[in-house]
Amino acid sequence: MFSHIMVGTQDIDRSQRFYDAVLSVLGAGAAVQNTASSGHKRLFYRHDGASFCVTEPINGEPATVANGGTIGFKCDSPEQVQAFHDAAVAHGGTSIESPPGLRGEGPGAMYLAYVRDPDGHKLCALHRPKPAR
Repeated sequence: MFSHIMVGTQDIDRSQRFYDAVLSVLGAGAAVQNTASSGHKRLFYRHDGASFCVTEPINGEPATVANGGTIGFKCDSPEQVQAFHDAAVAHGGTSIESPPGLRGEGPGAMYLAYVRDPDGHKLCALHRPKPAR
């Protein structure tokens, strides 16, 4: 459904340190750096056919976060959810909401962790266990 997601940043170098660490947990490679024709720097992380991008706002206005917005990252295991969370916190992110763990019961249960990146964007690491057969 999505080709890419892009968020703004006030500090591209800080964002690169944060996202290099956090997205490597998911298997994404190092950021591809790009400079827009406007001169603004951008980072492109690619993994599994999707792109996550970070940019200095091209319009020159301050980067802001979406009120009510969350960007979710699919994880392969509860351990990967925890590693995502721990990498985020170790690189300037903030743990928010409940501690990482199982939410819900039965077939709808999920392992979740919520963090905010250094610019305040809300991120979720999510693992859906496969139903028992």
